[in-house]
Amino acid sequence: MILRRDKEGVDPGERALWGDLLSLGLTFPLCIVLGFFLGRWIGGWFGHAAGGQWVGLVWGVGTAFWELYKVSRRMSRRDEEELRRSQGDRKDGDDRGTDGR
Repeated sequence: MILRRDKEGVDPGERALWGDLLSLGLTFPLCIVLGFFLGRWIGGWFGHAAGGQWVGLVWGVGTAFWELYKVSRRMSRRDEEELRRSQGDRKDGDDRGTDGR
């Protein structure tokens, strides 16, 4: 568990998972809001603040979804490694099937 005070038995992968999820919670809205306002500001330089805000909004949403894609790939790789590790442990320590017989 992530809130444990003792250091023994703490899985670093679980902490990395929580870090990825928390970063998504912060990054997603931040990208969208920053894209909107930066687009409006840069669009104002060219005399088209409203057009710039829409371009910035699309850019921010695209950036947020790109970050979501990267985090989901990282989590998928972590799950695959954990599955391989658990299957290797089962083969070494237990020759029973998956149903436990």
